[in-house]
Amino acid sequence: MPEGDTVYLAAKRLDALLAGRRIDRSDVRLPSLATIDFAGIDCLGVRPVGKHLLFRFSNETSLHTHFRMDGSWHIYRTGQRWKGGPMHAVRLVLYSGDAVAVGYRLHDVLVLPTTREADIVGHLGPDILDDSWDTGRAAENVRACAGRSIGDVLVDQRVVAGIGNIYRCETLFLAGITPFTPVRDLSDDEVASTLAIARTLMMRNRDRSSQATTGDERDAHFVYGKRRSTCRRCGTPIRSQHGVGQQRPNEQPIFWCPRCQVGTQAPSGP
Repeated sequence: MPEGDTVYLAAKRLDALLAGRRIDRSDVRLPSLATIDFAGIDCLGVRPVGKHLLFRFSNETSLHTHFRMDGSWHIYRTGQRWKGGPMHAVRLVLYSGDAVAVGYRLHDVLVLPTTREADIVGHLGPDILDDSWDTGRAAENVRACAGRSIGDVLVDQRVVAGIGNIYRCETLFLAGITPFTPVRDLSDDEVASTLAIARTLMMRNRDRSSQATTGDERDAHFVYGKRRSTCRRCGTPIRSQHGVGQQRPNEQPIFWCPRCQVGTQAPSGP
């Protein structure tokens, strides 16, 4: 699933392309929005909120899209071949001058009054990539989840918006805490340090497509995706399982080093 830094970079590129420009033509390929036409409307800007994208228009409406697991926006010039996927995966196209923004496999697409954006994103916690990031509020949100595991809490967008599985795994490795450790077992300093690590990692990558956390593009991650690998720090086999706490097969696999990360170990799994 695209994480907050991927969404931030998409918003930055779309904003540079469309902000202050008129939409000449649009192609909406969603039955639920069949009557929507953005032609003749100025785009005021595009902003990210966690993993959500909001396009704001001069007619006081906003377009909301979410990537979920496989969505994306691609930018092309008129006449350039589209390479984001098959044509049946295209959900929405915005034309402005010689620029074309093509949305592939978009989810939760909605057009609503700009004044009602909170209906869509108001439930989210502080955006970890926002320049006005509120550390105190984020820490309070985490502490309020005392009975849950820190690995579960970090990817709860109602607590902190933007963190996904990659940064969850890498953050907890660098913090030295197992994903299964209950929040109530962490000190205030540990909570603050964990959030600071997550923000540092994601801020480093928010303006580029790389999601490297090690500083080495050839071996970009410490534990994430390291099945059948050993820890680069201590040599212990890295472990993984689906879900945090109880086995939940539909969740993304979480990775950790059982030696470098202390706290509650996995109650089950390989």
